[in-house]
Amino acid sequence: MASAGTTGSGFLLKKGCIDQLTPQLTIEGLTLHFGGVTALTGIYLEIMRGEILAVIGPNGAGKTSLLNCISGLYRPSEGKIAFEDREITQLAPYQRARMGIGRTFQNIELFKHMTVLENLMLGRHVHLKPGLISSGLYWGRAQREEVKHRRRVEEIIDFLEIQSIRKKPVGMLAYGLQKRVELGRALAMEPTLLLLDEPMAGMNIEEKEDMARFVLDVSEEWGTTMVLIEHDMGVVMDVSDRVCVLDFGRQIADGTPEKVQQDPLVIRAYLGQQQ
Repeated sequence: MASAGTTGSGFLLKKGCIDQLTPQLTIEGLTLHFGGVTALTGIYLEIMRGEILAVIGPNGAGKTSLLNCISGLYRPSEGKIAFEDREITQLAPYQRARMGIGRTFQNIELFKHMTVLENLMLGRHVHLKPGLISSGLYWGRAQREEVKHRRRVEEIIDFLEIQSIRKKPVGMLAYGLQKRVELGRALAMEPTLLLLDEPMAGMNIEEKEDMARFVLDVSEEWGTTMVLIEHDMGVVMDVSDRVCVLDFGRQIADGTPEKVQQDPLVIRAYLGQQQ
């Protein structure tokens, strides 16, 4: 796989390999109503295996609602969602997690009183298999399971370069590090599809560069498909393979970053009028 390069904005530019023939996630006619409010209208998307898809749009465009439908937090009013050739529209969030769909949240959803290591270990819960008796006695299969999961978590800690804070309570960490830990917990699930809801919101330039690097490394080294919501257009244009644009719950553009950046509808709705 080709390595990533850099751009003038300081962010890494993705140059990975994508399987253009194999949609990992397919969304057909997705519509979402909240009472008399329509959050999403007739969304059609194919997300290719290994791709980084950025979803952009003004506030209230339906971006987080789309991720919530994919992860199972919201049940769509119409349409269907298929993952790995299996329809998942009616499946619960924990069932989708076990299939390989992980996510981070716009607002950090960590256990602040627990350490970094403990939060990441919680991300392994979907892979736990021992029975009640062996778990309670902590021997045999339960002990072997914990050793295996602990080894995987330690690999993620090294990958995200957070060795020095591994035993610190999350609530004591700076905001940027908390966002990195949340990414780590999502990675601990070993997702094949990772949903990232504004992973760089509230970060300074240096923290954004670090997070962009980690996102690209996850794609390059693990082949993880990602759907990314992000307002920083420098990040979006440099990191994503493809961009989907929403406006008032409707899909108004879908294409390469360069193509979307020049789309008159996108310019009018989100990027600002051309001078």
